[in-house]
Amino acid sequence: MNARTRTPFDSCLTAALVLSGEWIPRWLDQLQAALVHREATGATHEKRGFGHARLELVRCRERLEARLVEAFAEAVHADVAREAGAPSATPRKPKAALSLDDLTLMDHGQVQASVELARLQQVVRMAVDDELITLGALLCAARGLPSVRAEANPLRPDVVIDTLMATLTELRIDETVRQRWLHAGAVSLGQTLGRFYAALVRHLEADGVQPAGYVVVPTVLPVRGARAPSTDPFADQAAEAAAGATADESPLVLTLDHLHRLLVGNLAQGGAEVSDHGASGSGNALVRTLAAEVVTQMLRSIAEDRRLLAPVRDLVMQLKPALLHLAKTDPRFFADRDNPARRLLDAITARSLAYIHEQDTGFGEFAGQVLHTVQSLQSPSADLPERVVACMQHMESLGLTDQGPAMQTLVRVEQRHLLAERVAREIRTRDDFQRAPALVKRFLCGPWAQVVAHARLTADILGELATQPDLLAVRELSSERYMDILTDLLWSCQLAQASQDRARLVRVVPVVLRTLREGLDAIDFPRPQAESFFQALMGLHEAAYKSQRSDGLLKAGLRRPEAPVAAPEPWLQGHEARESGFIDTQLMVAEFADTEPVTCQQPLGSGDTLAVGAWIELQYTDHVQRCQLRWASPHRTLFLFATAEGQSVSLTRQGMDRLEAGGQLRVVAEHGVVDEALAAVARLAWANSGKLA
Repeated sequence: MNARTRTPFDSCLTAALVLSGEWIPRWLDQLQAALVHREATGATHEKRGFGHARLELVRCRERLEARLVEAFAEAVHADVAREAGAPSATPRKPKAALSLDDLTLMDHGQVQASVELARLQQVVRMAVDDELITLGALLCAARGLPSVRAEANPLRPDVVIDTLMATLTELRIDETVRQRWLHAGAVSLGQTLGRFYAALVRHLEADGVQPAGYVVVPTVLPVRGARAPSTDPFADQAAEAAAGATADESPLVLTLDHLHRLLVGNLAQGGAEVSDHGASGSGNALVRTLAAEVVTQMLRSIAEDRRLLAPVRDLVMQLKPALLHLAKTDPRFFADRDNPARRLLDAITARSLAYIHEQDTGFGEFAGQVLHTVQSLQSPSADLPERVVACMQHMESLGLTDQGPAMQTLVRVEQRHLLAERVAREIRTRDDFQRAPALVKRFLCGPWAQVVAHARLTADILGELATQPDLLAVRELSSERYMDILTDLLWSCQLAQASQDRARLVRVVPVVLRTLREGLDAIDFPRPQAESFFQALMGLHEAAYKSQRSDGLLKAGLRRPEAPVAAPEPWLQGHEARESGFIDTQLMVAEFADTEPVTCQQPLGSGDTLAVGAWIELQYTDHVQRCQLRWASPHRTLFLFATAEGQSVSLTRQGMDRLEAGGQLRVVAEHGVVDEALAAVARLAWANSGKLA
């Protein structure tokens, strides 16, 4: 790095990487000493395990130390690049949250490993808290940030622990040995990191860095008055559930082990045997208490989700008594995606994401439907499960629209697009292709490949329907002549050759132009965009005919660097665009201009990971629209969305990237609101496990 541009932030990172060569070996020494101590003082059944863990550390100590130092440097540099928005940096992918689905599939050992990791993070965080706050403020200031952002610190404990876990996985350290290392080394890792952070604080202060400020967000706590007696038949049940969550006069602290045992049914009714999963409702108090706690925390997360409008959040909270009642007989309903109560919550929260303001068209009617649903579930009679099913079916029907025709259209478009890519590869293998001007190359690998693909598909369809006498006519409609004209087209645009045979040029040009126009008309290609190509092509023909100008133009063309050819995106004909609600984000005017390509911001790549059911927000000139992803083509080149009113919206993958890079597309929700709320419950249980471990 140039010393002239070296900043205090750069200097601090350099010092941090140098110090990592000191604190990592020091921590490994402390870990080894802790294992020796555990082996000597532990219970009889633990001595052998800690002895084995110590021997494994001795065996791979050298490799582990070297790889940790190297991996830490890589992680820090990658984090800095991502935060700075470097084009070559790999975008940060959100770490997959521990979900109820994951927890259900875990065995006891995997749960304990997750608990151990939670404990490690908790212990380290508590040990370095003071130094981390100071270091974060100084690093943010050194980066020129006006206020502190935790993720702007590339040396934060999360980066260290993620690096440690990734290295242990890479070196294939046994799971049991890994857990013993983490358990024995958690305290010393926190202490070592604390000293490491303190040294960096002194380094930044010596460089004269003043800490950035923290943004203080005031929290207003609601004042709860005394609760008046209620005549609501569900009120007593809600109070009973809340009271049940206070075993031994202390509130229940939901842990990962509790949640896992609840989900897999490993909770005994006062004995060692497995419970009946609460299906009998006969009295597993702990099952009901845990289920009530999960429902409460799930609804609390939904109530705090600002993507949902306030009236919807209030109405969802009014479902709590009914959900608590259902949890008494089916404590795991929230973990079953096919459970009617879970599907009802999914239907309400998913559709509510379509609305940005309470004044949006259709919101009043939707809110009325939700209110009717809440009111119909306000009695604890035995038929409550049946009423939930009826409400679920009604709410799900509100969002149903027939997108079959649009989907079939896009399937046909992708089929043609994939065939066009093969045609383009076929064209590029021609010997005369490489000598062609850049604008002709782009045309042949783009629109003309689509023309040939369309002709081949049409010929295949007609061939299947045709009788034997019709085969000759089908052959005439085939793509052969669209490929046959390439020889004359590529020859006519090469000035040095075409200018030597004017008679041939005069003879072939009308046929070439007529065939090109016919092909473009066949795929409904816009005439104005086609004309820009034809004007450029006829300019080449004119230059070839006027031989005295051809040599100069040829030399000028050879001197110009050839612009890179971007990957073509699917082409939709006019009726296909109308049928699928296609949004054309491409500036077609410049498509065939012989100019340098426009440099775009690095795409964010939602097309890679966006799953069916996700919601996006599109920013138009005069309004904002939300729509839900209903279908993605098999090769993820095309995406079909639907608005709350059932209107189809389709985009190419490149179009999504283009809108996202320009700030005109925002992902509102990658997963369902209920999924995210339950993931928050799992994270809470995970954090509680770390505190209690």
